[in-house]
Amino acid sequence: MLSADEQLHVIKSGISTLVPEADMLKKLARGVPLRVKLGVDPTAPDLHLGHAVPLRKLRQFQDLGHTVVLIIGDFTAFIGDPSGRNTTRPPLTMEQINENAQTYVDQAFKILDPEKTELRRNSEWLGKLNFADLLKLTSQFTVARILERDDFSKRYASQQPISLHEFLYPMAQAYDSVAIHADIELGGTDQLFNLLAGRELMEKMGVEPQCALTLPLIEGTDGVQKMSKSYGNYIGLTDEANDMFGKVMSIPDGLIVKYYRMCTSVDVDEIDELEAALDAGSQHPNAAKRRLAREIVDLYHGAGAGTGAEEAFDRVFKQHQAPEDVDEIEVDLADDVYLPGLLVDLGLVASAGEGRRMIDQGGVKLDGAQLEARIYNYARTNVEGRLLQVGKRRFARPIARV
Repeated sequence: MLSADEQLHVIKSGISTLVPEADMLKKLARGVPLRVKLGVDPTAPDLHLGHAVPLRKLRQFQDLGHTVVLIIGDFTAFIGDPSGRNTTRPPLTMEQINENAQTYVDQAFKILDPEKTELRRNSEWLGKLNFADLLKLTSQFTVARILERDDFSKRYASQQPISLHEFLYPMAQAYDSVAIHADIELGGTDQLFNLLAGRELMEKMGVEPQCALTLPLIEGTDGVQKMSKSYGNYIGLTDEANDMFGKVMSIPDGLIVKYYRMCTSVDVDEIDELEAALDAGSQHPNAAKRRLAREIVDLYHGAGAGTGAEEAFDRVFKQHQAPEDVDEIEVDLADDVYLPGLLVDLGLVASAGEGRRMIDQGGVKLDGAQLEARIYNYARTNVEGRLLQVGKRRFARPIARV
């Protein structure tokens, strides 16, 4: 096992804050595996690289010999985490929670080592609390302390509603840390209050307090907004290998090192050397980005998948050839085909409106030839079985349904 100082260097790579660092060093110096906690509410079924950032950090802890405790917040999902929001988050049904939780776990184990992961649900302990227990728990916090949270204070000052049950969320998350005796808890930068609340409650209840480690939000492929499906700048963990490779190649050069630190398992010292080489100009950004894309694709699709995706990328973008495995999709084809509607049927665009915009902007090709703007109707013989391309990475061949 690495020394405490060496482990701390690895752990601090890519993080935002570690509070308090001195306590963390003491815990590591004992040479005993630490319990590293991440709590997740199963509010959405599909994960992207932004969601995977804390999971990658957890895997780093596992590789250092520590135990990960992944808590599925099936009980707290009934409350809804108000962190960073200016409105009350709607609670989920138990059916939604269970469905989302299973999908989350399946995707999380693409990153985590199941043998070194303790999977828990916080209904195990929160569901057993009676009203007397709840009163005892809430007595450990003051209203003034809870209102120190930025989102609560802003909503209170602007006279926006705050439901009383929302105040219970940070208390419930804090109690999770007591229940599993966490040494460290991970979260996003917007979770720091909750993480420190856990540390405070542990001290009051006679349990050695945890350290709080926060990770920054990662920008999406546009390099500006945080990665989000709503912004369309995300790289999904279940994206096809070729699509994932292409999306990584589209990120701005300024994000290369950040993605290496937060989205790959490349050794921290090697990333430090890469960063120095990029800064010195001795490493070309394109070569670094290609390796980054291969690393990420290999993580989620298996060793060697990144090389195959790179070859497919080069066929499309360097040799201007179509991918080898373009989907042939059966659709209903009239003699006169409305192309924006056909693009929807093929899954190449989300709506006919988007299809028209892509055609007008020169973003649609038929057998490699760019289609003219504001021409939307084509004879069936001109489109059937031919290669349609939307943007840089979406291809399909329409086949008439019999």
